[in-house]
Amino acid sequence: MIDLNDRQREIVALIRRSGLQSINRLADRFGVATQTIRRDINGLCDHGLARRVHGGVVAPSNPVNLNFSARRILNEDAKRAIARAAACEIPNGSTVLLGIGTTVQYTAEALMEHADLTIITNNLEVATLLCIADSAEVHLLGGILRSDDRDVVGGRTLHDISRFVADVGVIGAGALDPEHGITDFKSIDAEIGRAILAQSRRAILVADGAKWKKRASHRVAGFDRIDSFVTDAIEHAAVACRGAPALNIVDATTFGDE
Repeated sequence: MIDLNDRQREIVALIRRSGLQSINRLADRFGVATQTIRRDINGLCDHGLARRVHGGVVAPSNPVNLNFSARRILNEDAKRAIARAAACEIPNGSTVLLGIGTTVQYTAEALMEHADLTIITNNLEVATLLCIADSAEVHLLGGILRSDDRDVVGGRTLHDISRFVADVGVIGAGALDPEHGITDFKSIDAEIGRAILAQSRRAILVADGAKWKKRASHRVAGFDRIDSFVTDAIEHAAVACRGAPALNIVDATTFGDE
């Protein structure tokens, strides 16, 4: 687990939102010495969350390669709000297929107080969280371990998913495309997403607005395959998903910090 201070978290948000930040500007903003900012930046760079340039810091050039713990921090507030909104879409007593990704992990956290859930997942973080919930039965799918992504994948995973029928399936997205819908960066991740959708009576997509700025080459499904899309970018989603009139778009911004 990556342990960042509040200043580092805000630096990450700043460089993702506004681009290059100079050392001197950051020192003035936070009221600390430039040496303190340099230490903060060194820590962020060590975790792959930032990249040094002359006189300042920018976002990493290839965030796709970040490990799970690093990705978890990106857009954390939005992901947590999305997770709380998604949890409200899932009734007590449900059988739930939870896929990979950091927003899905936050959704698992938001489900901790639900009663009588059956959880099926290939997400190690989800399984670890919910195995201590008093009223959740957790099924961890088999497969090949990916330590950086904190999950298991492969043919065994796809086979195991096919053995279940879930009331609700929750998936994230590597990227979102107005024309092609939900996409991902790896073929196996897209396959697992499709398998979860195929085995779920109702499908929920959890994805923050930053996913519209990314491009991935493996298609998971169109938006018409989703029943509820929980996001913090409600206006963008409404325009991009006009071809899926039955889709319920849930505004996660109303589920901010408690």
